[in-house]
Amino acid sequence: MTEVEKMRSSQLADMSAPELQERFEHAKKLLAVMRGLSTYDDGYRELLEELVPGIPETSVICPPFHCDHGDGIRLGEHVFVNANCTFLDGGYITIGAHTLVGPCVQIYTPHHPMNYLERRGSKEYAYPVTVGEDCWIGGGAIICPGVTIGNRCVIGAGSVVTKDIPDDSVAVGNPARVVRKQV
Repeated sequence: MTEVEKMRSSQLADMSAPELQERFEHAKKLLAVMRGLSTYDDGYRELLEELVPGIPETSVICPPFHCDHGDGIRLGEHVFVNANCTFLDGGYITIGAHTLVGPCVQIYTPHHPMNYLERRGSKEYAYPVTVGEDCWIGGGAIICPGVTIGNRCVIGAGSVVTKDIPDDSVAVGNPARVVRKQV
């Protein structure tokens, strides 16, 4: 099993492996170019499609944007990702159709070993994050590794989502907790 396959299947993967380092470098070079563009500039869409293969024509990611790989991001139709977001996509990040992601949202899939001696090495896990359809993720929210947010949820600005959120919920705070159900 390759290190990429380990990473994508939530197994301990060696981030220093050449195959992963090449992927990091490729994404970082595309992101450097992207920082100099707006969503209206010629070449922006082609660059975005190279960074995030399969991104629907109706979805957009506003620069500046930060990610580790790009190809671990899966967006549905009509997804809007506002400026200055960070998606660390060692594990897959899946965002459903018609979801709005506010500025400065951070989605993390990497998870380092809890043992400090193991953490000194270059290995880490990556747990997928899933956000349902028709959600609104408020600006500055942080979504932690392995979290699933259901359909039609609202995550309050600045919230830190550490556990799954069921469909039709409004969740706020640190850690985020469901404060009411949507009707």
